[in-house]
Amino acid sequence: MIVLWVILGIVVLLLLAAILSYNRFVSQRNLIRNAWANIDTELRRRYDLIPNLVETVKGYAAHEREVFEEVARTRAAAIQASGSPAQQAQAEGPFVQALGRLFAVAENYPQLRATENFQQLQAELSNTEDRIQTSRRFYNNNVQDYNRRIQQFPSMFIARMFNFKEEEFFEIPDAVREAGVPQISFADQQGPAVTFGTSPVRGAGEPAPAPAPTPPAPPEPGGAGGSPGGGEFSG
Repeated sequence: MIVLWVILGIVVLLLLAAILSYNRFVSQRNLIRNAWANIDTELRRRYDLIPNLVETVKGYAAHEREVFEEVARTRAAAIQASGSPAQQAQAEGPFVQALGRLFAVAENYPQLRATENFQQLQAELSNTEDRIQTSRRFYNNNVQDYNRRIQQFPSMFIARMFNFKEEEFFEIPDAVREAGVPQISFADQQGPAVTFGTSPVRGAGEPAPAPAPTPPAPPEPGGAGGSPGGGEFSG
């Protein structure tokens, strides 16, 4: 009888552990979905800001038609990419690069950058980018914890039993994330410098920096004004 109660107690404990593990999987999955909804909201907000930004820049640089068309094309592709996070991230790469080219064009027009409309749009886009990055980190951290539990023992059995599958990360390509939006500075009189991240790239035809001067060589012993007492030898 005692053995029966022991077995029954073990079964109850295992059942409770399975229920707790299942409920935790459900909570984590819902948290991931909510986190992705926040990312999607911020992405949509950025998409809505772009047409006004394009029209503002177009008023000063109407001849940059290729840039405007690229922004419009990549924006439309990103909006239509309503699939998995990986597919969305793949569509975001060309769009972010096109947006960088648009800001690079705007840098050539100081009067445009001084307008209140452009400054307001730039500030809103900057705030949106910060929220996107914060939401992306929150989402990826939750996906990492969730996927780790799916692979770990003994929660992996609950995951397989109730078909909890690994979620995808939302990762923007490294080349786009590290480069960011090009920053162009005309403060240097030697020519414009384009900076991607922290590495400046000079314009074509700019002279290279002058080499550091070479220190003078020390005098050779025995020369003019040589060592003390060093006169001529007499026979």
